[in-house]
Amino acid sequence: MNCDAAIFDLDGTILDSLWVWEDISKDFLSKKGKDIPVTYIQELCSKSFQEAAEYTIRLFMLSETSQEVISEWNRLALIEYKHNIKLKKYCLPYLQYLKEEGKKLAIATSLPRILCDSCLISNGIYDMFDVIRSTDEIGRGKNFPDIFEKISDELKVPLSRTLFFDDSLSALVTAKKLGMKVVGVYDKYYASDKTEIIKVADGYIESWENVWNLL
Repeated sequence: MNCDAAIFDLDGTILDSLWVWEDISKDFLSKKGKDIPVTYIQELCSKSFQEAAEYTIRLFMLSETSQEVISEWNRLALIEYKHNIKLKKYCLPYLQYLKEEGKKLAIATSLPRILCDSCLISNGIYDMFDVIRSTDEIGRGKNFPDIFEKISDELKVPLSRTLFFDDSLSALVTAKKLGMKVVGVYDKYYASDKTEIIKVADGYIESWENVWNLL
C-alpha cells in the first residue's frame, strides 16, 4: 500500500500489552467486589483515559473521582509498561523498513504519555516516531477524528496519503471515514470483531510477519 506516512496504535497493535489491562482491571475491581463484563477491555481501549475512567465509574457505580481512578491505573500499569511489555513479534523490522524508505511515523494511542513514552523508550523505538499523540492530550478517543487530524497537521502529510494500523474496529472505522488506508491487526482481545474489521479494512494481518504481503 503506497503511503507517505504511517500511524500506529500501541496496545494490541505494536505492543503485546492488553493482558495488562485485564490484570489491572481484575485487581482494581475485585477489591471492590465487582465482576468484569466480557466486553469491558474492548470498551476501555476505544476511549481516552479520562473517558475510560468516567465509563468505569458509571458502569460499576464507583465512589471515586475520575482522577482517582486514573491515578490508580497509572500506578498499577507503570511498572509493566516500563519493564515488562514488549513489541509484538516481527513488528520492529517493518518499522525499520518504513524509516529506511523515508516514511514519517506516528503513534495514536489511548495511553497516557507517561505509560506510552516509558514503553517506547524501554523498547528502544521512541526516536523512530516523528509524532506521538495520546487521546488524553486531545480530549477525545479514536472514535472521533480529532487525534488523526492533529497528527496529520503535525506530520504535514494528508490523511489520504497515510496508512493506519489498529486492532480496534471503532478506530479503524473512524480512520477509514477520514480517507486513510487502514490495516486491522489481530489481537485476541478483539477476536470477536475480526469479521467486521476485515470488511472495513484495506488489509488485515494475523501477525506482523504477514505485513510484507501488503506491500
